[in-house]
Amino acid sequence: MLIAFKLKLAFACVAGLAGPLAVAPLLSDAGFRGGANGTEQAIVEVRAGNVAYRVAGDFTRDGKQAAAPLRQISFEKPLAIMKHQVSSSEYQACVDDGVCRALDRSVSIAADRPAVQVSWHDANTYASWLSQKTGERYRLPTDEEWAFAAGSKFADDGLPVDDDDPSKRWIARYERESGRNRDGDPRAFGSFGVNENGLADLAGNVWEWTSTCFTRHRLDDAGETISSKANCGVRVVEGQHRSYVTDFIRDARAGGCAVGVPPDNLGFRLVRESSSWISGLAKTLHIARS
Repeated sequence: MLIAFKLKLAFACVAGLAGPLAVAPLLSDAGFRGGANGTEQAIVEVRAGNVAYRVAGDFTRDGKQAAAPLRQISFEKPLAIMKHQVSSSEYQACVDDGVCRALDRSVSIAADRPAVQVSWHDANTYASWLSQKTGERYRLPTDEEWAFAAGSKFADDGLPVDDDDPSKRWIARYERESGRNRDGDPRAFGSFGVNENGLADLAGNVWEWTSTCFTRHRLDDAGETISSKANCGVRVVEGQHRSYVTDFIRDARAGGCAVGVPPDNLGFRLVRESSSWISGLAKTLHIARS
């Protein structure tokens, strides 16, 4: 019953909505840290700054489709995020430990190729395993964090709404997405360049899982949210355009999309929580318990 509900709602890999970005330059590149079993990847820190963010999800006003609002979001602390997507060999180490689900046989296991055909659950399992292995806390980025880190590699893909002919919006979206460069085979790291923040291969042919749930919003006449309803069986994935994919899907091309062109490959990169933030939290909890 639950799976049927997810399938009905979530195969709408509708493209969307991340906005023009104004992000700060690279702070540092920590390089490979040589952690447990060589599992810790290069980490880039993006300086604190702001991002013009097109809110994810579906928006309606008075029962009609509405344009997603554009918000200014501030990041008051640096964001530590992997320079590359998790590689297939890094993911394989988790498989060899008996924790992660095996990759498809068609995926090449290599240190310079991204792990693809992974579900949201696969990505979270890997993050938990890596956290336990290294003693650091790793997690998927939120959609806002991904947009912030992506910088100029991701432009605003919001579309205007024509109340007289709503189909124009869907047609314009499909035409824009279908005109992208199609290349289904994952390429070696660096093939799609490095952005101004030092992150590689953003908006290439691998779409990346985020922790953000698909949400339906109702807006008032002023564009403010009246109500929101999240469906966390569907998550936001980011790449050349934003899409929404069911959390257990490993290959969106086979899963089907109700609207738009599905992602070529599903992969991920992780955020590493600041150790100073964790230490500060632990100190706060200790004081609270004293």
